[in-house]
Amino acid sequence: MADKLTAVKGMNDILPPDSARWEWLEDKVRTLMARSAYRMIRTPIVEPTALFVRGTGETTDIVEKEMYSFEDRLNGEQLTLRPENTPGVVRAAIQHNLTYDGGKRLYYMGPMFRHERPQRGRYRQFYQLGVEALGFSGPEVDAEIMLLASELFANLGLRNVRVELNSLGVPAERQAHRAALIAYFEQHRDLLDTDAQRRLLTNPLRILDTKNPAMQAMVQDAPQLLSYLGEASLKHLDTVQTLLTGCGVQWTVNPRLVRGLDYYSHTVFEFITDELGAQGTLCGGGRYDGLFELLGGKPTPAVGWGMGIERVLELIKEQGAELPALVADAYAVVPDAAALPVAMQTLQTLRRAGVQVQMHAGAGEGMGSMKSQLKKADGSGARFALIFGADELAQNLVTVKSLRDGSGVQTTQSLADVATWAPTLQSNA
Repeated sequence: MADKLTAVKGMNDILPPDSARWEWLEDKVRTLMARSAYRMIRTPIVEPTALFVRGTGETTDIVEKEMYSFEDRLNGEQLTLRPENTPGVVRAAIQHNLTYDGGKRLYYMGPMFRHERPQRGRYRQFYQLGVEALGFSGPEVDAEIMLLASELFANLGLRNVRVELNSLGVPAERQAHRAALIAYFEQHRDLLDTDAQRRLLTNPLRILDTKNPAMQAMVQDAPQLLSYLGEASLKHLDTVQTLLTGCGVQWTVNPRLVRGLDYYSHTVFEFITDELGAQGTLCGGGRYDGLFELLGGKPTPAVGWGMGIERVLELIKEQGAELPALVADAYAVVPDAAALPVAMQTLQTLRRAGVQVQMHAGAGEGMGSMKSQLKKADGSGARFALIFGADELAQNLVTVKSLRDGSGVQTTQSLADVATWAPTLQSNA
């Protein structure tokens, strides 16, 4: 007997009924994005490794530790399973000259891959929803995409999600702050852990994001980037804050919020919950005006965010937010195989009319007894059973039995006029 094969650790199967919850969330996303004129973009799962080394940042944890990279056996090209999607979207925009006629509002949903220790809401293959607004420099678009995230959380029925934001300014301001940070951390080198010492001269801003408890007090007293921002950067941040407040979104400034990627500038933000333990960031993003040039394109302003779908679904479950009934409207009971042609034609008509209907399928040679089929109909959660019995079919009728209101009421409906009574089976009828 062959050894049983299982999925790779941290890469999970999504099975019914959980998969239906994913579809429900995805439908909410598509509706919201369409209302704000954001359009779907789909990019390859595999990209050149250089895209992430240059775009995500050579000294980030993602590039240094977490990427699934390999050599193409046909041509020796270095390839990587995408650990995030912003560089891929920008690569596509440059390659296809996407912003030649003005800015583009885009969104995506799909799998990402990071080689890290699997934990609650964080997996090696995880699914990310993201938006990218390309070609817009104004702070109003920073606020717009944050409002999209806030509205999505509201539409999903989630509570107690707070917004933290900061500004990373422009390159010259970050350089001045970087020099001050290095000088400060040099004075406290004895308190730096191995990771911080390695980053001291390559990416000192990332030290501010440390989770090491022994470094927290020292990091709290480090120079703040906000102190190095010029008038234009401060005005950009102030406008974002004013617009969010005007739209009813509460926020706080976190001067230590730096995000984990090298391409950010100006606004950075996170949507955070305290109900998922250490993995509390549901959505994070910001402005990345320099990424197009970094990847070989023309200077193009851009802003976006990414959201972990698993974490959002986990929070929905944690908070007990209401989910739709994941069941069919009706279950077709077919006591005799001779009734199958009529039953299947009827079900096709019902489905075209928008009714969700499941047909009983036989086991072995028989269809199963009427009693066993009605038991399955009840167990399916459907609101009605449609009974295609011989007596009914002889009169060109079908029996409709109520399964959920406790009445067990049965009526008969004409098979010659299915479209007329089909709406009465739907859950919103």
